[in-house]
Amino acid sequence: MNLPEGQPSLQHSTNQAFMVEWYSVMVVIVLCFTVVVLLCFRVQVKFIIGKHGCPIPEEDREDPYSCSLLNLTDPGQDKEMELVEVSDPSVLVPGEVSSVALDFKVLHPLVITRLGVFPTGPHMEIEGNVTVRLLQLEQQEAVVTACFSPLSPGTSLNGVWHKPVEWFILPKGFEGTLVWESPDLAGLTTVNTSRVKLNNGGGVLKFSSIDEGTLPHRSALGFPGLAGGFTFRIHGESNMASLWEVLHGRQGRIQSHGTRLQMEDRSLEQEGLRYGDIVFVDVVDTYRNVPSKLLQFYKWSVGNAAFDLLLKTDDDCYIDVDKVLMKIDHKGLKRDNFWWGNFRQSWAVDRIGKWQELEYASPAYPAFACGSGYVASRDLVQWLASNAVQLKAYQGEDVSMGIWMAAVGPQKYQDAGWLCEKDCYQDMLSSPQHSPEELRSLWARKRACGDPCGCPWGHS
Repeated sequence: MNLPEGQPSLQHSTNQAFMVEWYSVMVVIVLCFTVVVLLCFRVQVKFIIGKHGCPIPEEDREDPYSCSLLNLTDPGQDKEMELVEVSDPSVLVPGEVSSVALDFKVLHPLVITRLGVFPTGPHMEIEGNVTVRLLQLEQQEAVVTACFSPLSPGTSLNGVWHKPVEWFILPKGFEGTLVWESPDLAGLTTVNTSRVKLNNGGGVLKFSSIDEGTLPHRSALGFPGLAGGFTFRIHGESNMASLWEVLHGRQGRIQSHGTRLQMEDRSLEQEGLRYGDIVFVDVVDTYRNVPSKLLQFYKWSVGNAAFDLLLKTDDDCYIDVDKVLMKIDHKGLKRDNFWWGNFRQSWAVDRIGKWQELEYASPAYPAFACGSGYVASRDLVQWLASNAVQLKAYQGEDVSMGIWMAAVGPQKYQDAGWLCEKDCYQDMLSSPQHSPEELRSLWARKRACGDPCGCPWGHS
């Protein structure tokens, strides 16, 4: 679709039902310039969509941001369960560290009933002082704590010393860390991880890696591993019943979801044929896969479009293409090795939630442009396309772009006109996080009086 006047179609972002199912449809505008007596622009708009929808219904996923199955295998255990049992003392390893941590995520509500520590003496007793704390990830204050000593060792259960704690309900989605700490020179007793199996309660818990050689995040409170355990139970009879319902109703939900995906696939294909402005890339379309989707499109764009600059945005963003083109002309922004946007500096890395980062170890990201819109020169897009196989995808496409570009060192052109948060200014280039109705209103006001934020005579 060529838009010589720089007005993007709102067809996709306003009235398409498939937008509910597909995550973060990207809109890419490729800008081509021809210098004649007057400066002429040719603008092409493409909507970037993953070729595959996630075949797993959202209620059967570990979280709404990925396509990982909530792998419930035996949730019907209405009893207290132990994280780990030590039936053979030879699996225990004398301590070399004074702090050990295990990160975990709760996939169904549960209650922690006791905290535990491995024995530190030759006769499976407690010889030193150990404190066990359960914390919410990235928080300093413990949810529950237990202290062990030779005078107060607790109760031994299947090779692990336990102490009861105040029952605390951990909701679905809770991300926590269990930390064992000892002030003694002997350190903590850990376990040979290849010889024990952690009990995930039939799929209600998910653990981070504790294999030998695992690199901790810089914010970790201890060396990744296991120096004890805890006991837990699924919270409440109603939750037990809902677990069984989730497990036994899964097949029917997956079949119904598959039927809806087929219908959406047909609708997308028909719309693509009608407008010619959709590019399907070979990824499962979820939030976690957006960085891979971006790289796949860059590969497509280099091979299929002639352009000088590429503007990337999202389909919930208002983009004033006329202003973008005029600024390129007036500021002479048609350059090589060029990245134009509103850059976040020293942005802290999140370890929990939607923006959870598991791959980037530093506490802060390199500079990255806000996702409401940025412009990159063709040579940068070419570099990304050529190195797409080698480039690692991080938790989001904005921060991934910043990490990738840190290897190139492009000329950054800072411009606050690319708004990072939802707002409205007459001279803005972009504004994110708008509903289809809000986008229609912004464009209606823009057409009526030239100001998307409001007209003097109250045009709505």
